[in-house]
Amino acid sequence: MARDYYGLLGVSKGASESEIKRAYRKLARELHPDVNPDEEAQARFKEISVAYEVLNDPEKRRIVDLGGDPLESAASAAGNGFSGFGGLGDVFEAFFGGGGATRGPIGRVRPGSDSLLRMRLNLEECATGVTKQVTVDTAVLCDLCHGKGTHGNSSPATCDTCGGRGEIQTVQRSLLGQVMTSRPCPVCGGVGEVIPDPCHRCGGDGRVRARREISVKIPAGVGDGMRVRLAAQGEVGPGGGPAGDLYVEVHEQPHDTFVRDGDDLHCTISVPMVDAALGTSVSVDAILDGPTEIAIPSGTQPGAVISLRGHGMPHLRSGVRGDLHAHIDVVVPTRLDHEDIELLTKLKDKRSRDTSEVRSTTSNHSGGGGLFSRLRETFSGR
Repeated sequence: MARDYYGLLGVSKGASESEIKRAYRKLARELHPDVNPDEEAQARFKEISVAYEVLNDPEKRRIVDLGGDPLESAASAAGNGFSGFGGLGDVFEAFFGGGGATRGPIGRVRPGSDSLLRMRLNLEECATGVTKQVTVDTAVLCDLCHGKGTHGNSSPATCDTCGGRGEIQTVQRSLLGQVMTSRPCPVCGGVGEVIPDPCHRCGGDGRVRARREISVKIPAGVGDGMRVRLAAQGEVGPGGGPAGDLYVEVHEQPHDTFVRDGDDLHCTISVPMVDAALGTSVSVDAILDGPTEIAIPSGTQPGAVISLRGHGMPHLRSGVRGDLHAHIDVVVPTRLDHEDIELLTKLKDKRSRDTSEVRSTTSNHSGGGGLFSRLRETFSGR
């Protein structure tokens, strides 16, 4: 059975947003844990907070008005029947400016951040792999205090402002009466301790900015957008904390001849019309194989694709190479002299006679090896 969210706040089903808000404020003044520490009151406060969260959301309220329960799947087996107060903190902060729970000091020594470096590589470098020296500006461990942040033999001291808690609490008057709020200590920055005599080089941070050279090994087969991780080569953390990681992102430059598709390479080869008809061979400078002969069979048509297995890019992990696909572009001559025209005219006449004879033969042998017969034979075996 769906819960009566309107009943929990003591309002009618047709109550306006302002009426719902006023009802929640009134009940919250009476039931808030800072005002009423009774356990029953705390449970009741959770109930009305959930009710307000639901009715203040137009979509959730629509579900309630249709007789459903938007939090049905989040119902708990606990005694009060409520769970998943994900919006309770937001509701409370919206009305009362934050809670009074303490978090404690954050600690002076913290892990460093990861860093990102972009590296431009050409297709050959992606295919073979490469080792490059890169210069990075990053945070490194202070070589004077070795991360302690103190000068000489001095030591950190407990912050007098927050007493080592890392935060300070203030009491404010509100609709509930006196409400306690917490915020990071402005003196120690939430750390809970201060350094009276900081290191003269790093100023107490335990790290300094420096430029250093790093050797980056890029494996064969990397592609555009891939990242190579260098563990613990990022920024050293505050207080000399452990360094983050350095990520090198590969940006593959376009190639003049080849287009990459995963581990396969594609290129376009221009073949004169006569060579496409008679057959020929063309040499291409493959990425890893150098000059490579591609055989163009006689009768090759425009748009035909000739594939060479194992002449593409190596796979990043297995090293198995993809294929090289040559797309044939048959070039038709645009300038013809008298002799060219005469030869092509004779060829045209001969081809026309041959075509007529083929049509005559095919009509007399309908069950022979014509085009449609061959197509049927091809697809019937699949």
